[in-house]
Amino acid sequence: MNLPFASGDLPGADDSARLGLIWGFDFTRTKAAPLSAATALRTPPAGVFRWLHLNLADQWTQRWLGGHSMLSPLVRDLLVATERHQRALVDGDTVACALLDFERDFDVPEPTRTGLLVFAVTPGLMVSARHHPMSAADEMRRRIDLGARPADAAAATELLIGSVTEVATRVSNQLTTIVQAAEDALIDYGHAPDPRALVEVRRRAVLLHRQLTGLRAVLHRLETDEDVPEALHPTFTKLTQRVAALDTDVLQIQGNLRLLREEVDMQTANRTNANLYILSLLTALLLPPTLVTGFFGMNTGGLPFAAEEHGTALAFALMAGAAIAVFIWLQSRGFFKR
Repeated sequence: MNLPFASGDLPGADDSARLGLIWGFDFTRTKAAPLSAATALRTPPAGVFRWLHLNLADQWTQRWLGGHSMLSPLVRDLLVATERHQRALVDGDTVACALLDFERDFDVPEPTRTGLLVFAVTPGLMVSARHHPMSAADEMRRRIDLGARPADAAAATELLIGSVTEVATRVSNQLTTIVQAAEDALIDYGHAPDPRALVEVRRRAVLLHRQLTGLRAVLHRLETDEDVPEALHPTFTKLTQRVAALDTDVLQIQGNLRLLREEVDMQTANRTNANLYILSLLTALLLPPTLVTGFFGMNTGGLPFAAEEHGTALAFALMAGAAIAVFIWLQSRGFFKR
């Protein structure tokens, strides 16, 4: 059995206490025995599958992985790397992956940022790690607390990647609900959604699609890799199909969001055109009186009605007549039939 340590090269008790262990379990088909930082570094009993979930922000974790692990250098490098792209590595009977997952922000109820969740799995061991709190890690622990018992590499891999897809599914469902509510409000009541809210939904959908596209590529690569242990092939095939279906849903969200934005833009353009139309009609009606007013405001000799007792009233009557004449002409041309 591959272990994360050499039994003759264990750190001391002080180092054990400082190991950045978030949680760990020894699994059988029916039991899950929790591990402390000290017991996690001891050789596991026969017939158990050990899972260690580590905090990479803890320097002792990186020292432990680099100095006491029997994982290959390539696998260790993948676990501690800081690159933010999803990838996979097969080295002997070890499969290692770096996957994007949504970070858990204690101040924000909805996940909006992604970070790396890395893991390496062998026939008897799963080592998973992260730099920041991750939503999928919470989902993994929740499933374990509810009775999940991943007693082999295939079950542990399915639980971990299944937790990542479960978080992505929840985000997808949230975005679907938001878009559908905005569509209903626009179609049924004419209430246009807040453009800033649509931009935020679009940003989250793009983030989710990018995550699922990378995850799908990683799983497809593992599904077709002949070096992957035979026991893991069915798991990767099933997970690939699940991620492909989920990515299709996200593409549908993006399509619906695009149609919604087009509808909002069209209604905004229609309102703008209607306002411009009204403004044009008002300008046409007010232009003749304005010309009459300007004519009588020239203050030159020989102006009409200048010597009349009711000259001002006559000038007002002329302005009104000009406006009425333009109104009748516009109406005859069909400008008021819209």
